[in-house]
Amino acid sequence: MAQSYFPSRVTSPTKELANFSSFSGDRQLKVEDVQEAYIEQKDRLVNAIDATKSILNDIRTFNKDEWIIRYPQYKEAVEAVSPSSVPRRKALRRSLSFADDPSSETQVVVRKKMQRSVTVSRISENVEEEEADEEASSDFNVLRLDLKLGPNASVTSLVSQLEKSSIANLLDERIGASLNHIDKLRLRVEDTSSKVLVTGDLNAGKSTFVNALLRREVMPVDQQPCTTAFCEVHDATENNGVEEVHIISQGINYDLNDESTFVRAPLSELEGIVSDNEDNERILKLYLADTRTPSESLLNNGVVDISLIDAPGLNRDSLKTTALFARQEEIDVVVFVVSAENHFTLSAREFLTNASKEKAYLFIVVNKFEQIKNKDKCRRLVLEQIKQLSPRTYENADDLVHFVDSAAALQPYTASPTFDDLESSLRSFVLVKRSKSKLHPVSTYLNNLLGDIELLAGANAIVANAELEQAKESLAQVKPVLEKMKKGCEFLDEGLEMVEEEGANGASSKAKVMLDQALERVGQGKLGVDSVVSMPSYPGILGVWDYARDVRRALVASLDAAVKLAEDEARIVTSTGVDKIKHLAEDHLPAGVERNKRIFMPEAMFSTVRKTPKGTKRRSLSVVVGGVHGLGLGLGQRPDMLETTFLDLFDFHHQFWAHFGDGQLEKSGKEDDEPGAPTALGLASVGVGALTMVGGQAIGAKGLIEGIIRVTDLFGNETVKKWAAPVLGAVTIGMTAYLILELPNSIPKTVGRRVRASVLREEEVSFVDAHALRISRETRKVLRLASWDLRARFNGALEARTQEVKAKEAMAKKATRAMEWFGEVGSKSEEVRVKGRLSVDA
Repeated sequence: MAQSYFPSRVTSPTKELANFSSFSGDRQLKVEDVQEAYIEQKDRLVNAIDATKSILNDIRTFNKDEWIIRYPQYKEAVEAVSPSSVPRRKALRRSLSFADDPSSETQVVVRKKMQRSVTVSRISENVEEEEADEEASSDFNVLRLDLKLGPNASVTSLVSQLEKSSIANLLDERIGASLNHIDKLRLRVEDTSSKVLVTGDLNAGKSTFVNALLRREVMPVDQQPCTTAFCEVHDATENNGVEEVHIISQGINYDLNDESTFVRAPLSELEGIVSDNEDNERILKLYLADTRTPSESLLNNGVVDISLIDAPGLNRDSLKTTALFARQEEIDVVVFVVSAENHFTLSAREFLTNASKEKAYLFIVVNKFEQIKNKDKCRRLVLEQIKQLSPRTYENADDLVHFVDSAAALQPYTASPTFDDLESSLRSFVLVKRSKSKLHPVSTYLNNLLGDIELLAGANAIVANAELEQAKESLAQVKPVLEKMKKGCEFLDEGLEMVEEEGANGASSKAKVMLDQALERVGQGKLGVDSVVSMPSYPGILGVWDYARDVRRALVASLDAAVKLAEDEARIVTSTGVDKIKHLAEDHLPAGVERNKRIFMPEAMFSTVRKTPKGTKRRSLSVVVGGVHGLGLGLGQRPDMLETTFLDLFDFHHQFWAHFGDGQLEKSGKEDDEPGAPTALGLASVGVGALTMVGGQAIGAKGLIEGIIRVTDLFGNETVKKWAAPVLGAVTIGMTAYLILELPNSIPKTVGRRVRASVLREEEVSFVDAHALRISRETRKVLRLASWDLRARFNGALEARTQEVKAKEAMAKKATRAMEWFGEVGSKSEEVRVKGRLSVDA
C-alpha cells in the first residue's frame, strides 16, 4: 500500500500521489499506477488526435484539388423473405446512394472489423454475402450534414437537390468544424484538470445535488435562480484559500491572475449576484474551501484539480440550451440530473443523444427518488430509457446510474447511504477511472469520426472504381475508332484529291471533245448538236438574205447548245463525284457523327445570282462564259455573231483559193476572213467557177488560166471581138445557175466557216479551251466544297474523339488515383485505431 499523502494543491500529475484506500474492490488502486496508466493512454490519444487531424486535412486538400468527394447515403436493403426460410442473422447489406443522385443505388456490404474499423464493399453477383455477427452502423455520426429544415421537409430532400460541388463544399465546412473541435479536444486531453458538468431539466434538483456534493448549501435553490448562469465551483486552494465569487463579464477571457477580467464578490452575496445578472448570461467562478479530508472531498481530492459546473436548465429557453451544447467540448464528465417524477423530457433526450456521440459514458442521477411510491417501476422505466439513449451507460448502470434524494443528504446528522455510494462512484469515475471519464469521450469521438471517414472513403472508392470501369469501357470503344481515323486520314485526303482530279479532268475532257466536234460540224455547215436546234428551210432566191441570217443564228445557237450539253455532262460527272465523296464519308466518318444532309442540286451549277433592286426577288441566270470581252453572254446573245454580211452569200476569197490555191487553204488550216472590195478578177473567178460547176470539170484550172491568157492576146483580133458576146452570155448563164442551184447548199457552209473562224479568232484562249477550263473549275469547285465539308466533319470528329480519349484517360487516371488514395485513407484510419488503442471498451 502506498503512503497516503494529500498536499494542499497538486500542480503536476507526475508527483507522488496518494492512494484511494477508502475505496473498495477495484477502487483500491495506487494513485501512482493510475496516473502512470493515464499518462500513457493520454500520450497515445494525443498522437491519435494529431494523426486524425492530418487525415482530415488531407481529405480537405484532396476534395479541393483532386477529387470532388461524394456524400453517401446508406439505408437498409429491402429483400423479400420467404416465410419458410430459416431465420438468419442480420446481414450487413446496405443500399448505397449519393446525395446529389439519390435515384442511383448500389448494393454494398458494410462490415465492422476490430476496434470499430468499418469497410464498405460492393456486393458481387457471384459471391454470397457474409452474415454479420453484429450490426454495423451505416450512418454518419460526426460528418453528418445536419440542416435545419421546415416541418414538412427532410435533410435528404434538400441535399439531393444540390450539385456535387455544393455538397462537397458543405462537407468541407463540416470537416473544418470537426478540425476545430479536435483542437479543443486536444487541449482538453493536455489539461490535467477535470471539468464536471451538472445539468438537467428545470426542477430536477441540480443545485440541490451540487450542494449535497459540497455538503453545504452554497447554490441558491429558491425557484432555481442559478439556472440562468454557469456557476463553476473550484477548490479555494486555487485562489490562495480565499472563498469568494468572481464575476466574469460576457466575452472576456478569464484569468485568475488578471483582476481586469473579473470582479470579486463575497460568497454571501451569491444569491443576489445571480438574481441581478439573470438576464446577462454571466459566468460565475466560485471558490470554496472543503473542510473534509482529501479522501472524502471531490474538490480537495489531492489528485487533480476538479471543477463542478452548475449549468442552466435545458428547457428554460433555446438560447441557453444551445450555449450548453456549445460548452460540451470543454467538459470531461457529464452528470445529468433527472427528476424521478418526470423522467427524461424531450430536451433531456435531445441533449443525451447529442452527448452520447462523444461521451459513451454518462453519470446519471435520478433525484427525488425517495418520494416515489412504486420505486421498482420507476427504476425499470428509467433504465429502459437510458438503454435507448446511452447503451454504454446502461451496461455500467451499477456504477453510473444512481437513484437518490439529494435533499436528504443535506440533513445534518442523517445517514444517506445511497448518496454516499453515489459520491464514491463519482469520485472513482472522475479520479481513478479518468481514462473513461476524461479520455474515453475523446476516444469515442475519434472512433466515430474515423468511422465516418471510412464510410466516406469506402463509398467514394466504389464511385472511383465505377468511374474507372466506365472510363475503361469507353476507351475500349473510342480508342480503336480514333486509331482507325488517324490511319484513315491520309487515305481520305488521297481519295478526296482523286475524286476532285477525276471529276475536273473528266468534265474538261468531255467538254473539249463535245465542243471540238460541234465546231467541226458548224464549219461544215451543220448544226453543232442534233435535235436541239433545227436548221431553217431555204425560202427561195428572194429570201436568200434572211436565209443566211437564220442559218447564222441556228449555227451560233447550236454552239451554245453544245456548251450546255457539255455543262449537263459535267453535272453528271459532278453528281458521280459527290456520290463518291458520300461513300468516303460512310467509310471514314465514325458512327454518331452527323453526315452532310444538304442535297446536291446539279441545276445550280453554271449559274449566278442576278442583282435586283432592293425588295425584289433574286433570280438565277444561266451564264455561258466566253462572250465579248468576258461579259458572260452566250454566243447567241452577241450582236456581232448574229450580224449577216454579203460574204455569207459569196465568199470570193474562199472560192478563189479553193479553185486556184492548189489546196493551200486546207493545208494552212486557217483562212483570212478580212473581206476586201469585190474585184474584176473575183467576179471573173465566180463566173468561171459557175461555168465549170455547170459544165463539169471539162477543163482543168491551169488549162483555163492559160486559155484566158491566150484569149486576151486575141482581144485585139477582130475575130475575137465577134466571140465576146457569146462568152459573156455563158458567164451570165453560169452565175444564174449557181445562184439557183448551189446557194441553198453553199450558204450553210459559208456561214459555218465564217462562224467557226470568228469563234476561233476572237478569243484570247480558244473557245474550246475556255469552256473546258470553266467547266473544269465549276466541277472542281463543287467537289471541293463537298470535300471541305467532309474534311471539316472528319477533323471535327477526330478532334472530338481525341479529346474524348484524353478525357477518359484523365478520368481513368484520376479514378485510379482516387481508389488508391481512399484505400490509403482506410489503412491510415485503421493504423490510428491500432496505435491509439481507440477501443470503445477502453
